[in-house]
Amino acid sequence: MEYFTYVLFRFAHTLVGIVWIGLLYYFNFVQTEYLKEAEPDAKSDVLKKLAPNALWWFRWAAFFTFLTGLYMLYVLQTGASLMIILGALMGTIMMLNVWGIIWRNQKIVIGLKEGDAAVAGAKAGLASRTNTLFSIPMLYFMVFSAHMPIGTEHYPTFMQGYSGLGFLIVLASILLIEANAIFGKMYPVIASVRAVITSSIALTVIFSGLVYYLV
Repeated sequence: MEYFTYVLFRFAHTLVGIVWIGLLYYFNFVQTEYLKEAEPDAKSDVLKKLAPNALWWFRWAAFFTFLTGLYMLYVLQTGASLMIILGALMGTIMMLNVWGIIWRNQKIVIGLKEGDAAVAGAKAGLASRTNTLFSIPMLYFMVFSAHMPIGTEHYPTFMQGYSGLGFLIVLASILLIEANAIFGKMYPVIASVRAVITSSIALTVIFSGLVYYLV
């Protein structure tokens, strides 16, 4: 019964994760680009009617992805792989960005709360781009680790390899990237759709290499 419950939670985690990341890509690759060129009336209609509904699904999908993932980590405990831990860390930061930065500022942008829409939009946009940057390495670590011989030299459990140099470099990099999302600015490497996709793929290669070779 415990295994069946775990499988159900894993399925739910995957399902709500698809909704979350799919909407993240929609906002970054479709809606944001459309709003840059839309006529004022069309832009107003999107912000009043489409965005609130999409943001509802977006933020709650993020929250339930986090909750189901938390249960899975509880089941795995010390058997969790190093990659799962790093993926979970990025996923947790992304969820906190959704609720703590993106949604808080998007409420101003779409008119549900008073404030400077331009400033709020910039803050939400930076956090959203940061989440997009994290998304590919996060998904890679999650999927890849499920098919690797966990506990071996290059694929240790978290308890076996948490102090490895590669882990520490990746951890520091994740925290620095997130610090920029909170206190920094939109750099060219994530400003455009092409740039953030390229940067996310490059970050995946770098992170996976560090974890594999410097564990």
